[in-house]
Amino acid sequence: MVTSALASPLCTWLVAACASGAFEKDDLMRSSTFQSPKRLSQWPRRKKLVSKFISRGGTDFATNLRSYGSGNHYLMSSSLAFEPCNECNNSEGLYSRMTFFGDTGFLLFGSKTAVSRRQRCIHRAANSGKITAGAIRTANGVTTNEKQLKKQRRVVVTGMGVVTPLGDDPDVFYDNLLEGVSGISEIQNFDCAQFPTKIAGEIKCFSTDGWVSPKLSKRADKFTLYLLTAGKKALADAGITEEVLGVLDKSRCGILIGSALGGISIIEDGIAALRVSYRRMNPFCIPFVTTNIGSALLAMDLGWMGPSYSISTACATSNFCILNASHHITSGTCDMMLCGGSDAAVLPTGLGGFVACGALSERNSEPTKASRPWDMKRDGFVIGEGAGVLLLEELEHAKRRGAKIYAEFLGGSFSSDAYHITEPRPDGSGVVICIEKALANSGVAKENVNYVNAYATSTPTGDLTEYQALIHCFGKNPELKVNSTKSMTGHLLGASGAVEAIATIKAIQTGLVHPNMNLENPDDGMDMNVLVGQKKEPLDIKVALSNSFGFGGHNSSILFAPYK
Repeated sequence: MVTSALASPLCTWLVAACASGAFEKDDLMRSSTFQSPKRLSQWPRRKKLVSKFISRGGTDFATNLRSYGSGNHYLMSSSLAFEPCNECNNSEGLYSRMTFFGDTGFLLFGSKTAVSRRQRCIHRAANSGKITAGAIRTANGVTTNEKQLKKQRRVVVTGMGVVTPLGDDPDVFYDNLLEGVSGISEIQNFDCAQFPTKIAGEIKCFSTDGWVSPKLSKRADKFTLYLLTAGKKALADAGITEEVLGVLDKSRCGILIGSALGGISIIEDGIAALRVSYRRMNPFCIPFVTTNIGSALLAMDLGWMGPSYSISTACATSNFCILNASHHITSGTCDMMLCGGSDAAVLPTGLGGFVACGALSERNSEPTKASRPWDMKRDGFVIGEGAGVLLLEELEHAKRRGAKIYAEFLGGSFSSDAYHITEPRPDGSGVVICIEKALANSGVAKENVNYVNAYATSTPTGDLTEYQALIHCFGKNPELKVNSTKSMTGHLLGASGAVEAIATIKAIQTGLVHPNMNLENPDDGMDMNVLVGQKKEPLDIKVALSNSFGFGGHNSSILFAPYK
């Protein structure tokens, strides 16, 4: 243990040695002897000398240190000014000081450009004698300063884009939801006579004109085209014009849009071509299948050089993307993130796959009544297709550019059922854990959540399990209202979370929550004071929660609130 008498001189020597190392490196870079063994061997010599100095102790240590050559010379002749280190006047202060020299190396010294703003703040706090445990790196690698930064950076929604069976504009889409219009009908894009299910939330009319180049429109999968269109519509909705794009710091703009199934049509076409010859296959077959391709193409188009990737967690994909996108903003990595999900699985492979696992409704004679969450006669979900994209933005960044703010994103969380590939955990504990973690992470009290856009897909076990979890968490709130967008859109798979997030934000904006269509005979134990009926209802939303779950037991919950 170094004594108090040695602490201050040792700290001074460390400063000198480190600064010397930095300046010597600069000298070496300018000389032709950059790899000189003589220069590179100086640090071991200093280690021996410091041991010698310490063994002498007290005043002799400081005297010998001052007599040592180039280190102090470089320090004194440089423009770097180090304030006296009051913390180093005792051994305890020195120990606190030394914590900065661990695995991360000598981060506080050397080139000014190599030191981050946060590190400079920590250095100033240390030199002023105000360093606390909050500024020291903790076991999980996060400092109090970082936590404060995250808390200060609020995330808001400034743009929305949709491609759905109910319309390609957020206002049109939500107006149709409020009026109880159904987007479910007989499938027209292919012959489905061989399948027991012949209905879907199919997009009948879709155009990429003005959004995607004709060449790409011919080559790419529909899920990619839906994604690109919805993404650019979200930017247009946010007022991100060519002029605004030109002044954005594109290294701080990112894209995180996922897909549950990716390019199914590209796979189908590729297999058909392979039966003839591999030479007949599309050379872009593999890239256009991957779930990340939409984010990548959109980044290329916009020139956004921040994080660009996808997450695929089945039907929970969008929520995972939205929440992780928000983390890029709260952490200070990005100022803007396009996020959401897209899927286009109304195809023979998609329909056949879901039929094979017994998940789809067979109410072909009444397509608009087939999706009926919480109703006793529900017999499975209705597959749908589309995309939803939100533009998340750091609040101050949005305010500086005069953006319209639709809602504030409060946060959320994830959990895993760890139970079954397709069935939810019967006791609903995975969903409860997810919701409670989302509330805790967002700093939201249960009593403040008075609206839930539920996952509710119209399956016998899934609807009941989620309802019970919601009652467990929020049942004491007399204002609570719960509905399911899927009663009119069908299940949009990986796109469902983002589309439903947009429906949730529109509910906050309009003060109206859309009906639960086809809820004619509620399942046993359902409280119709909680579930919205078959007509829209007014609601002054305090905090809204949106759930999404996926095959494999993926649970996700995200929270929005009016911006204040």
